[in-house]
Amino acid sequence: MSKKDKKDKEQEAVESTQTETVDNEEQVVEEQTIEETLQAEVQQEKDKFLRLFAEFENYKKRTSRERIELFSTASEDVMKTLLPILDDFERALNHIDEDKEAEALRKGVLLIYNKLVSTLEQKGLKVVTVEKGEVFNADDHEAITQIPAPTDDLKGKIIDIIEKGYKLGDKVIRFPKVVIGQ
Repeated sequence: MSKKDKKDKEQEAVESTQTETVDNEEQVVEEQTIEETLQAEVQQEKDKFLRLFAEFENYKKRTSRERIELFSTASEDVMKTLLPILDDFERALNHIDEDKEAEALRKGVLLIYNKLVSTLEQKGLKVVTVEKGEVFNADDHEAITQIPAPTDDLKGKIIDIIEKGYKLGDKVIRFPKVVIGQ
């Protein structure tokens, strides 16, 4: 063998070794990328699972809150239909107070009225307290009309209360109807 043949064979051996090394490196790189790809996919699936789990927990909390709210305001329609009856009782009591001959009748109506009010209060109905002379707030009161204020200090304040307001739990089911000074 000549020197040239030896060099060619050595060259070929070096090239084949380099090719094998490159192939091995590519396999290592491919294996690493496959492993990294699988780890990334597992991480994505974990993220999806955690998000889905958190979303489900929020759903459970929301439906639980809605159920509690529904139970607390389920009687709202019944209460709204009974409010005019309460108003009628109050008008009757005011009218009977003027008639001194109907004292027994007044006591009977007052007894029924108090029993009705206490029963409704047990079910969560509360009177919205409003005082004459309070500052009018459109978020808390319903203005029926405005009249000239008797004094300057009553301008923009409540002069008279036409109808009481009521709450059921924390929700206002009827705003107090008031007259305000201009």
